[in-house]
Amino acid sequence: MLSYPSTISLSSRTLNHLADRIRQHRNQQRSRWRRLDAGRQALLALAQLRNGDTYTRLAAGFEVGVATAWRYVQEAIALLAASADDLVTAMKRIRMLAYAILDGTLIPIDRVADQKPYYSGKHKRHGVNVQVIADAAGRLVWASPALPGSAHDLTAARTHGIIDALTSAHVMTFVDKGYQGARGSVRTPFKRRRFRPKLSRRQRAVNRAHAKIRACGERAIATLKTWKILVKLRCCPRRATAIVQAILVLHGTESNRYTG
Repeated sequence: MLSYPSTISLSSRTLNHLADRIRQHRNQQRSRWRRLDAGRQALLALAQLRNGDTYTRLAAGFEVGVATAWRYVQEAIALLAASADDLVTAMKRIRMLAYAILDGTLIPIDRVADQKPYYSGKHKRHGVNVQVIADAAGRLVWASPALPGSAHDLTAARTHGIIDALTSAHVMTFVDKGYQGARGSVRTPFKRRRFRPKLSRRQRAVNRAHAKIRACGERAIATLKTWKILVKLRCCPRRATAIVQAILVLHGTESNRYTG
């Protein structure tokens, strides 16, 4: 089998952060000798999350078994996800923003036995729904746990309590037309209806301004999906939440904007 060196577009700070967590966990568990030290295990996990490498390729590159590579990655994800912020903690930062941008995204998955709940009629594919909150500059602030892809964006936001939390904190939030009826501090664009087939000039101007603001939220989703594992999840969809939470922790460490 041929092999070649590769790179991961992350800083050593992120690698050291994950390695320290793994090292601390091993000391707490009084773990015995491992095939890879904490630093190499952290590098293996980052290669899977950031580059989306398969377990077979990782096993060959790190000279371990496929089962060992899988176990090491899952252990790293669990350690990171355990320290991820929930919505209550994230709201301490969000309430200090000038305004927030909320949008939903579909993370594609492989087909599963119970396909119907995970099929998104909007995207015409199977996946999980994740709600993303961004700041005015389009930087990723928080992402919600994953729900089956059939969940509507507004339903998902209400299920996670995002609408109520933003309204209670009096944070003006810009969303797309999929959140019509959210009310509270959520601002949606004008939508044509049966009794209003055409929008007025003022309404169209408001929609254009609204779209310019909301477009920044797409940057946060793009930032989330720079982690190539989210291009298409090839695992049980129930693990999607832990993967997203782990990525949030790593992103916070890498960007160092919302830590501390």
